[in-house]
Amino acid sequence: MSELKTCLYDSHVALGAKMSPFAGFIMPIQYAGIVQEHLAVRQHVGMFDVSHMGEIFVEGPDAEAFVNHIFTNEIRGFEPGKVLYGMMCYENGGTVDDLLVYREFEKDHFLLVVNAANIDKDFDWIKEQVKGFNCTVRNESPVWGQIAVQGPEAEKTVIDVLGYKEAASLGFYTFCDVEYKGKRLILSRTGYTGEDGFELYTTIENTIEIWDRLLKAGVQPCGLGCRDTLRFEAGLPLYGDELSPEISPVMAGLGMFCKYEKDFIGKEALLDQKAGNLEKKLVGIEIFDKAIPRAGYPVELEDGTEVGVVTTGYHSISLGRSICFALVRKEVSALDTPLSVRIRKKVFPGKVIKKRFYQTNYKK
Repeated sequence: MSELKTCLYDSHVALGAKMSPFAGFIMPIQYAGIVQEHLAVRQHVGMFDVSHMGEIFVEGPDAEAFVNHIFTNEIRGFEPGKVLYGMMCYENGGTVDDLLVYREFEKDHFLLVVNAANIDKDFDWIKEQVKGFNCTVRNESPVWGQIAVQGPEAEKTVIDVLGYKEAASLGFYTFCDVEYKGKRLILSRTGYTGEDGFELYTTIENTIEIWDRLLKAGVQPCGLGCRDTLRFEAGLPLYGDELSPEISPVMAGLGMFCKYEKDFIGKEALLDQKAGNLEKKLVGIEIFDKAIPRAGYPVELEDGTEVGVVTTGYHSISLGRSICFALVRKEVSALDTPLSVRIRKKVFPGKVIKKRFYQTNYKK
């Protein structure tokens, strides 16, 4: 099957981006370079084409009850204009996907934003679960474009370049409906970088025009390379690496997004894991060397016993340290536990540290 292209593909090619397959799409990996793009987001502002993400709409009298049934977080009681992060799980606690849920301003309407690689799988699974609920589910992913504007200057950029003064009043994980050329635009104070930022959802045509306006204003286009280094430093998981059908939210340390006071698919399995019945946990590890711990490298004890595997690793651009996420045996997951990573034929010692490697100064 050939890879799909986002609506901004021609712009990426014209800008000389390095293109590569990702989640079924041909996506830009870098433009000026991963380090330059990473630092633009940390220090100023950058923008990402995230039009490959999926938009699934749920609406109808039972929409709230249904979304609450498939979503680990609690959506009852949160107002229109709010966004929640959480997971959808299988009965055994494995992760279907992690996603954002938007409570829309129209009664009984919700937007589910899912990972690009999982759109078809998620939509099929959601349609299977909706039986017996009085609501409809629509996959509108092909008709939406999305741009993420991220960094400490993101608010100023959205206001000055695009004219959306509403950005100043949006709190973290809230959104508003505005218009661009008479068409709906969802302006959301969310992101995947650990910095302040906004995600703009609108029509394909408007996405292309907004991207061009931001380019002309000098905003640095950023590829998926630095999107990964940024989210990793901020301790944010990537589906397929830190979450999967085999890695539950509890294993990944995301139990705070699971509200056990309500019923949801996978609850009993997750409660069992929460009580201690799990074999592995996701941890952060710092390596006492400049060597880079890549995904798939084994994690070992001092005696050479293999106890886990690296899921994501980098020599951190912001911190100047070699760090990684690793899925390890529960009994070696405590902070400061000595662990080593085998990189090819050499072993590099390190220790378990908190997974939130980088702390932003952003407050809103």
